[in-house]
Amino acid sequence: MRRFIAILGGLLLSAASTVSASSQAPMPAPAGIENYLIWSEAQIAELQQQVDARTSEGLENCSITDFSQPNSASDPYRRSRLATIAANELMMAYLEGCSPASARASWRINSDDRDIDTQQLLLKALVRNDLTAYFDALRPRNPHYQALRAAYVAETDAEKRAILAVNMERWRWMPLVMGSKYLLVNAASFEVSLWENDEKLKTWPVIVGKTSTPTPVFDATVSGVILNPWWEIPTSIVAEGIGSMVRNNPAAARRRGYVLEGGRYRQRPGPGNALGQMKLVMPNPYAVYLHDTPNKNRFSEAVRTFSHGCIRVGGAIDLDKTLLEGVATSDKVDQILASRKTTKLMLERPIPIYIAYFTAEGAEDGTVRYLSDVYKRDRLKLAQSEPATDCAA
Repeated sequence: MRRFIAILGGLLLSAASTVSASSQAPMPAPAGIENYLIWSEAQIAELQQQVDARTSEGLENCSITDFSQPNSASDPYRRSRLATIAANELMMAYLEGCSPASARASWRINSDDRDIDTQQLLLKALVRNDLTAYFDALRPRNPHYQALRAAYVAETDAEKRAILAVNMERWRWMPLVMGSKYLLVNAASFEVSLWENDEKLKTWPVIVGKTSTPTPVFDATVSGVILNPWWEIPTSIVAEGIGSMVRNNPAAARRRGYVLEGGRYRQRPGPGNALGQMKLVMPNPYAVYLHDTPNKNRFSEAVRTFSHGCIRVGGAIDLDKTLLEGVATSDKVDQILASRKTTKLMLERPIPIYIAYFTAEGAEDGTVRYLSDVYKRDRLKLAQSEPATDCAA
């Protein structure tokens, strides 16, 4: 609800015109059709323009209720009733996309956009006589989406248009309000970037999961940083050989920092620790984290799919220092690292992190760069490629 209020407030402030509710507000429909509004002919024409314009968003095959049928003696409010349904469908298409649930089954980034009361948004839009401003405000706000949209309108190659459509839809699966400051990992570009007010501040290279152990798509909250972390070794990795080393060659295990404590296999902090010198505090059900690595040479590879699913960061200490601005100086971080003492530092304010997957994204010059679909996730059946597919409700 708080997010809805924030979005609605932003929409009202950005609307282009102010009109008197007493003179131009839509009248409520008579008893029996309370869930609909009475539309003027001009407003219906503007809605038709918005429905037609959805082709530029890659939503041309998203089914929208036909509101062209005229009123009749038995149904004098037919057009207003159907226009209300169509407008809400189009608003939800902008907010959530039009794909079947199966297409986004592995996309586990939480969004409460579906809970936004589009009926109230629609009422406000009609009161202000400015449907266009409200639909504009429901588009994804990240400039990557804007670049994809511009490319989609101009692109004639069918294969590239399909890639653009898939990635535009993925942006609609993201929360409309991602946060004033957030981290965005794109597993397909092997990068993590820090954003503020939807402007990219800084980017670091990353290593992501192998194709056999891909990095999942999810969101979490980063609340702090652990310097000189212990590594809690997952059972699957213990089974690959660390367990037998600890049992059968304890001297070698000690040299590498492996210990067995209370039934848990762990690795001590140090230069050879698999997490390197830092790990972000970002609890999540996948046990996937952003962390440092002692194997820096892998960042020279163009395709960086080498991990068991976690995200190794190139320049991890610089990421730490950036996130800890206002909490700890660069010298303080260096002192803690040199001490080899495990230390947790909390961020001034927690920020969201989105672990996503985009195979096309905006480049610095405003063009689009196409990325390798390393996890073969672009083979999605979307409304964009399936004519007459109903929009998700």
